[in-house]
Order: sequence, then C-alpha cells, then structure tokens
Amino acid sequence: MTDSKRYVRPYGDTTGDGMIQTSFTLPIPFGPKADGAAQQLANKMGMDPAMVVHSHPIGDDFTFFVVYGSVKHLVDLDEVKVVEREYPLLSPAEVNTTLKKVLRRKLVVVGGCIGTDAHTVGIDAILNIKGFAGEKGLEYYRELKVVNLGAQVSVPELVRRARTEKADAVLISQVVTQRDAHILNTQEMSAAFREAMGDRRPLLVAGGPRFDPLMAGELGVDRVFSRGTTPGEVASYLVHAMQEKKGVAA
Repeated sequence: MTDSKRYVRPYGDTTGDGMIQTSFTLPIPFGPKADGAAQQLANKMGMDPAMVVHSHPIGDDFTFFVVYGSVKHLVDLDEVKVVEREYPLLSPAEVNTTLKKVLRRKLVVVGGCIGTDAHTVGIDAILNIKGFAGEKGLEYYRELKVVNLGAQVSVPELVRRARTEKADAVLISQVVTQRDAHILNTQEMSAAFREAMGDRRPLLVAGGPRFDPLMAGELGVDRVFSRGTTPGEVASYLVHAMQEKKGVAA
C-alpha cells in the first residue's frame, strides 16, 4: 500500500482538511460559559480550530453540544485491526441447499439473552421471522430449527436446553454492559459449555452493540457479532462453520 493510500485524514469540505464533527454532554447549565467549556474540551481533544455549532440544555444542569473542527491526526490503515468476513454472503435458498447437502438434517440453533439482560431486540432481530434490515430472520430458513428462549435465561438453563435440543449452535445476545456484565456473562456461558460438553459443545456465537469482534478468544466463543449484523450474515457464518466442521469445501 502506497503512503497516499496508507495514511488518510478526515474529509469535511475539501480533501485532507481534517474536519470532524463530534457530540457530547457536559454537566454545566446552558449558556455562554457552557459553550466556552465545550470549546476548551474540543481544543484539548486536538480540534483546532473548534466551533460549537449547536448547544441545547438538558434539564437545568446539563448541556448537549455538537462541535465541528479540524484535527491533525492521520489514520494509519496498516495499523487497523479488524475481523474480516472470510466467508461469502449466501441467499436463504443457498443456505438451505448447502445445509441440506452438508448436514442432511436441519441445523439446530438455540438462542437467548443470558443473565439479567431483558433486552431481546437484538436476538429477536436475528432469530424471529420478521428479521432486520429487510432480511428475514433465521426462523424463515427451511433447513434451520430455531429455539428462541427469550430474555433473562440462566446459563445452566441455556446449557440444558442446548443439550436437550442437540443444538449445533448457541446464539446469545447481550445489551446490558454496566460493569462489563456482557463480558462476564459470556465468559461464564462459554466456560459452562466447556465444562458440561467439552469438545462436543455446540458452536458458540455472541452478539451485542458493545462487543468487539476481536474479543472471541477472550470470551471463549467461536464468533462475535457487533452492531448492524443482519440475519443473513449470521446464517452464512453458520453454513461456513458447519462446512469447516465437516471438512467440506465451500
């Protein structure tokens, strides 16, 4: 990669001008002093010049800001570490055809929100037939059997149901992140499956808006999906994982 493509700077009005927009809230009553405080913070963040283009009171003692300004920082694309998708995106028909050929039975998926997490919007978006982002959920796929356990599922119950259903894959969703609850709950879940089933455990997949896909090893799971993941991406990954498990070329 040439230097001109390796290093990039934010683009606002003209190429390479370094202009960015950011928003934040300060515990200061709305007014000129609040705007000055926001500009000072933006300057300390490396924005120079910085312009407070919007401010709005939030109650009596807080103010929300939008700040626009220039930064001198460069992004080194060679230093960017992400999880690249290593499998093709398949249509529902392709998922069904491939699973029928590879497994010769339905792939069983058990999913739910573990711990005290009662936010099912994420797991429902992936599992329920109505789906997300214009895509049908996994319940729509003919060659998938989906068991959605819903919210606040205990880890022992998840393990028990996975064994009872002979699950090929377990999908868990975590939205609550206070005190790293999403990390601790997922680590507890993966440890429980290793203890109960060893190498015979199902594929473990974790998802949630605050997960980093690079955390799979730390969490003890096979895959991590973050915000914006669609049912089609998950279905395609399950096909890919089953093909690898069976030693079948994609």
